[in-house]
Amino acid sequence: MRKRTAWAGLLGAVMGNTPGLAHDFWIEPADFHLAGPGELRVGLRVGENFQGDAVKRNPEKIRQFVLLGAKGEKPVEGEADADPAGTVRIDLPDLYVIGYRSSDARIELPPGEFSDYLKEEGLERIITLRADRGESDKAGRERYSRCAKALVACGRGAPRGYERKLGFPLELVPMKNPYAMEVGQDIRFQLLHKGEPLLGARVAAVLRGSPEGESGPQIAVTNAEGIVNFTLDRAGVWLIKSVHMVPLEGDSDADWESLWATLTFELPVKPITRK
Repeated sequence: MRKRTAWAGLLGAVMGNTPGLAHDFWIEPADFHLAGPGELRVGLRVGENFQGDAVKRNPEKIRQFVLLGAKGEKPVEGEADADPAGTVRIDLPDLYVIGYRSSDARIELPPGEFSDYLKEEGLERIITLRADRGESDKAGRERYSRCAKALVACGRGAPRGYERKLGFPLELVPMKNPYAMEVGQDIRFQLLHKGEPLLGARVAAVLRGSPEGESGPQIAVTNAEGIVNFTLDRAGVWLIKSVHMVPLEGDSDADWESLWATLTFELPVKPITRK
């Protein structure tokens, strides 16, 4: 709870009117499947266990906020302090990727709270590295940023498009079209760090509204190709997430950099996109 309280204070300062006890960040469009072209409202959320509250648009915190489709990329626009944080027009049936890349933020935690946080996020290798460097009793000074994506289908969609990349420093890429899947099928995701497969990273899959202990979170660790596999056993909105941390050099205010990647989409009861 001490770690979470520290995160709450940080997020309140960084995001604005953001509630406490929260650290996951994701994109939540008004609809994951549009019957046809039209305006799409795009919300940002922060919370835990895939339960969150709105994050208002803060232009100073946006490095990139875009919609990517077959016809290219265009911005998700909006006014400062708006909720939802943006709107964008979808013009053609397709599979679209919405991406949000934040600017950097910083946090400093006491040694014990920092270690608790690292354990919670599956970053034990950083605990080991801090011990090897004689830094276990040192406060954790961290620079972090968000790399959030959402996959949206318009109409019957398209057989491809789900694999489009935005070039984020940490990026989750589905290797199958979830809108063409049956409930209970497996799906693989690739985790890329600076465009290269990331080995040994923990990835979680969480179903919104799932009773505790049922349908998630599922946890997997990336192989040498940066790939994990999950069984999506229920229809609904899914959150795929991962955190990666590295030592940071040349920054007088931080010793570590973390990147937080998320991907949201909706697994339909029946496939809506042709394979």
